[in-house]
Amino acid sequence: MPRFDTLWLNARIATFAPGSAAFGLIADAAIASSNGKIAWLGPATALDAAPEILATRVIDAGGRLITPGLVDAHTHLIFGGDRIADFERRMAGESYTAAAAGGSGIAHTVAMTRAASDEELLTAARRRLRTMIAGGTTTVEIKSGYGLDLATEVRMLRLARQLGRESGISVRTTFLGAHVVPPEYAERRDAYLDLICEAMLPQIAADGLADAASPSRSRRPNRCWPPRRRWASR
Repeated sequence: MPRFDTLWLNARIATFAPGSAAFGLIADAAIASSNGKIAWLGPATALDAAPEILATRVIDAGGRLITPGLVDAHTHLIFGGDRIADFERRMAGESYTAAAAGGSGIAHTVAMTRAASDEELLTAARRRLRTMIAGGTTTVEIKSGYGLDLATEVRMLRLARQLGRESGISVRTTFLGAHVVPPEYAERRDAYLDLICEAMLPQIAADGLADAASPSRSRRPNRCWPPRRRWASR
């Protein structure tokens, strides 16, 4: 009986093994899997039998590079609208602050995200996630932070959990309620932090919507971090 389910030949493999060549690269490598897990990898010359004997299926990788799955951290995958106007202003020489004052920046995205429906947010996020998966992403961290009110922050994290269930890759969620101070709290910064500590964090923790919380950059950054209630995982 074959030892492996699948055997890839004629590959370059980045093993990231310490003390070896850059990225632990094996130039003429083979990699085998059994039951959905890597069972063997190394130089093709180290195979102890013909490939057709060793594996049920043999694939010629055509010299392609095989790497471990990529981890995309700190992504804002779920948001409404776009920032094209922001980009155009910045390319024209405006500062980030000036562009934001002209209607671009985070506040613009917050308004578009609040106004978008669940289906609109999901449709756009699915498209972005498919692109990431096609590029080799196997784990993605999705941050909130474009809602900045209780209802929208909860909604973003709930949709991120849904993406994790349906995408087939590992999705980790981070609550970023203190991304910036929303416009309606511009003159009441401490009141907004109270909202985060007293309403947002407890509900998000109780509902198990976040794997982590990103801290505030305010003058009192530690007043409600870490939350006393343990974050519930999926």
